[in-house]
Parts: sequence; C-alpha cells; structure tokens
Amino acid sequence: MMKRAIITVRGSLLSKEEIAKQLRRLPGWILDGKEIRKTYEFPDFARAMGFVSAVALCAEKANHHPDIDIRWNKVTLVLTTHSEGGLTPKDITLAGVIDSL
Repeated sequence: MMKRAIITVRGSLLSKEEIAKQLRRLPGWILDGKEIRKTYEFPDFARAMGFVSAVALCAEKANHHPDIDIRWNKVTLVLTTHSEGGLTPKDITLAGVIDSL
C-alpha cells in the first residue's frame, strides 16, 4: 500500500513587496516579523473598550481575529494568518476595515 504525501499550498501569503505596498495605504500599521500591528489611543478606557467591541464585531463577521492588547486608553491590534504562517489578504482587508471604524 502506497502512502500519499500531503502537500500544503501556501499561495495566499503576501510577498514582502506586496506587504510594503499595502502598508503604505494603512497609516500606522507596522510590519513586525510575520505580523502587522497598530496601536490606537483614546481619551479614556470606556472609549477604548467601545472600539474593541466594534473590532470584535468586524472580526467575527470576517471570521478572522486579531490579537488584542488593552492598556487603559491604548489598544494594540496584531494581525497575521496563523494557519498560513504569515500575512495574507485577510490581514490587510481586516486592517482596512478596522481603520474605517
């Protein structure tokens, strides 16, 4: 009996050039290894939490969830596609949606 090889296709990963191009249209987002991140600052904790709630709704709708770090009035979001091992169009799209909130 022959064993079948399992091949994982990672064709949706963005190239370094494409990431750089996309980040030029997403002010404040920075590349950190295989992730992009941005910190948002708000007047107070309540507004920061309101923003986090809005992000959560967008993330659920997209079925793509950022890592979220909340420090009083600052919210840092980190995006990557863990299943692909890096950045994909999903990350760029969600970053744009979050910026429009």
